[in-house]
Amino acid sequence: MSLDPSLEQLVDSRLNKLSLKEKVSLLSGADSWRTAAVERLGIPAITMTDGPHGVRSTNMEGRPDQPATAMPTGIALASTWNPALIERVGAALGAETRALGCDVLLGPCVNIVRTPLAGRNFETYSEDPFLAGEIAAAWVRGVQSQRVGASLKH
Repeated sequence: MSLDPSLEQLVDSRLNKLSLKEKVSLLSGADSWRTAAVERLGIPAITMTDGPHGVRSTNMEGRPDQPATAMPTGIALASTWNPALIERVGAALGAETRALGCDVLLGPCVNIVRTPLAGRNFETYSEDPFLAGEIAAAWVRGVQSQRVGASLKH
């Protein structure tokens, strides 16, 4: 998928104007949930929140506690074998992420976890790589349909 050429030019232009210190600041963040802004170039901070099963909305530095929807866990979602349904779940999560003032939702959890000590991990989709991939891709499509970024995790 290629970006709009004018957007690529804007990104290239801003990257070329960033100092080394500003570039490094974009790698570490302003705090636990926000990237650093570069105001002189019009680059805003990006706010992230946790939430493969719901948008984390409590105990978030710099944000008031707010109610949020709790969705079924990853393993429960994957047990539907229904990517279309999971895409709808992702869209709902993306809309709530945006409504709560965030830009990126940390998820989905795509690791394949199964141990004799703990069994399956509730947060992940499946030990089957095909199913896990299909469900994760649907979740990401749904989240991104709301102009919210998704960030794969463990």
